[in-house]
Amino acid sequence: MTAPEDTPVSRRLRSVKHIIIVCSGKGGVGKSSVSAQLALSLRASSPTARVGILDVDLTGPSIPRMLGLDGHPVHQSSDGWVPVYADGSEARLGCMSVGFLLKRKEDSVVWRGPKKNAMIRQFLSDVRWGELDYLVIDTPPGTSDEHLSLIEHMAPVHARISAVIVTTPQAVALLDAAKCLSFTRATALPVLGLIENMSGYVCPCCGEISNVFSTGGGEAMATREGLPFLGSLPVDTELVTLLDAAEVERPGESAALAEGGSRRSFDLLERYQKTPTAPLFKGIVDKILGELSGAGEEEEEEASGGASSVAP
Repeated sequence: MTAPEDTPVSRRLRSVKHIIIVCSGKGGVGKSSVSAQLALSLRASSPTARVGILDVDLTGPSIPRMLGLDGHPVHQSSDGWVPVYADGSEARLGCMSVGFLLKRKEDSVVWRGPKKNAMIRQFLSDVRWGELDYLVIDTPPGTSDEHLSLIEHMAPVHARISAVIVTTPQAVALLDAAKCLSFTRATALPVLGLIENMSGYVCPCCGEISNVFSTGGGEAMATREGLPFLGSLPVDTELVTLLDAAEVERPGESAALAEGGSRRSFDLLERYQKTPTAPLFKGIVDKILGELSGAGEEEEEEASGGASSVAP
């Protein structure tokens, strides 16, 4: 019988240093765009950072579109599925999504819980991520089968998992975010902090800020619940245009990438870094990295002091 700490998932994720689950209690708060920005920003955080993004929003996979990877096939190797790399042969930003497995991107995914569970298990155990500094997991809204499956299958690597909660300032979204927080506490999932998305709208013409969905609710909730507040992000029309119609490949480039060809530069990242949101998100990532660093130090202290604290 396989030991709990030695499962196909634990063996596959053995070389992943940090796993970040991005979740929200409510749909439509921009969780997937936050996941995409988190992956891009972590990739840019270091000259050697290696990042993976796993899209387990099985019925609404949007990460391939946001990274400009629509239409790419998934290749099978002797060591498992090969991620689709947004940066070509640099292979520092890999992506896996059920969107790559659909014959047409318009096709719906009509699956019951057991099949969703099996798909998530296969993603976690069969994707050849290799050495990763960060694995970002984009989840569906709410707390459903997908979330429970993730926590269950990744139990052997629980110490390396943490969550980021995304909300908007609206009262309804904050209420659902509180339910999401309750889920993380019930499953002992550490929370790195809370992001308030769509916090105001900056007019691209005059720069005037309009609080379309109110503002400050996320920060107030974080303070009330004792969570780190990672930051606020306004509605950015440039970012919306970039992620909604991201097309990083040029005619004939898809085949070249499939054969291991490289793009002269990571165009999507370069364009993202020119948006008004990018510097704001860099501040959020700096806080996340600080939280991860602090958590790592606490684990080392517990490990070093554990032997002396155990009663004979």
